[in-house]
Amino acid sequence: MIAVIDYGAGNTRSVSNALKALGYEAILTGDGEKIRRADHVILPGVGAFGDAMERLRAVSLDEVIRETVSSGTPFLGICLGQQLLMDSSEESRGVKGLGIIHGTCRRIPEGTGRKVPQIGWNDLSAPAGRQCPGRLFLDVPAHSYVYFVHSYYTVPDDSAVISAVTEYGVTIPASLEQGNVTACQFHPEKSAETGMQILRNFMRADGC
Repeated sequence: MIAVIDYGAGNTRSVSNALKALGYEAILTGDGEKIRRADHVILPGVGAFGDAMERLRAVSLDEVIRETVSSGTPFLGICLGQQLLMDSSEESRGVKGLGIIHGTCRRIPEGTGRKVPQIGWNDLSAPAGRQCPGRLFLDVPAHSYVYFVHSYYTVPDDSAVISAVTEYGVTIPASLEQGNVTACQFHPEKSAETGMQILRNFMRADGC
């Protein structure tokens, strides 16, 4: 069973529907016990960092997420879900994130000749020093395009956790990978066949 965490941050149903289209059983839930029992867990989200963390903490889902990650369950953060894994964000100063991957989130800089937020398709590449992107990208052709909607991007303390990047005025970590935790700044559920292959690859994970 796949648990798609429902905490009122939007975009949950499209993720669930994409998984069902691939033939997987997926439930939308904010029930901590169901999340703990799931074989795979996904944290989607759109909106503001601070509001999302407030919603998670209000129902103790922040602790459920940390327990799930600690147990080794394959975990995927999507869009805001990637940002929430960090310690903090410039978007909501003073608000603590989940702290699962250490680092912060910064706003895409103005004056790069690009509109902020980034909305639309952009291609993926391996980070500097890697021959290919991480395990989410098995059978995904080099420089495949995926769909982004975001104004902030993650800056992990350890660049080794960056498994794919995209260029948008600055180099943006498009995906992170740390043990059983993976994350996408883009929306795989909105990224056509490339996104569906990425979700298939996540489902092949059996924990670490």
